[in-house]
Amino acid sequence: MTDELNRKLYEMHAEICKVLTNPKRIEILNLLRDGERSVGDLALLAELPQTSVSQHLSFLRQKGMVVSRRDGSSIYYTVANEKIFSAMDIMKELLLERLQADQELVAGLAGSPASAGRP
Repeated sequence: MTDELNRKLYEMHAEICKVLTNPKRIEILNLLRDGERSVGDLALLAELPQTSVSQHLSFLRQKGMVVSRRDGSSIYYTVANEKIFSAMDIMKELLLERLQADQELVAGLAGSPASAGRP
């Protein structure tokens, strides 16, 4: 690949990562795993006001992460590409491994001789 193409890919990668900096947007994407959902359904499941969900979905749509369709007065959303779930799953695995390592470290420190006299 050319340097120019690599730079463009890095920029696009960073843009996608910016989309995923908000935990509610990640939750909304995760709620779309089972397929298309209406804004109202997503608001109910995410326990958020519908206006907030609409704002997040608008941002996700602008960034190409979701697509929408209108049916009467309802708008339905689905992910633009199922591969987003694979990326999210890999990140979740990394985070779970990190949490496990942190817990093992804490457990090891709690059992160390230096902590024996502490309450």
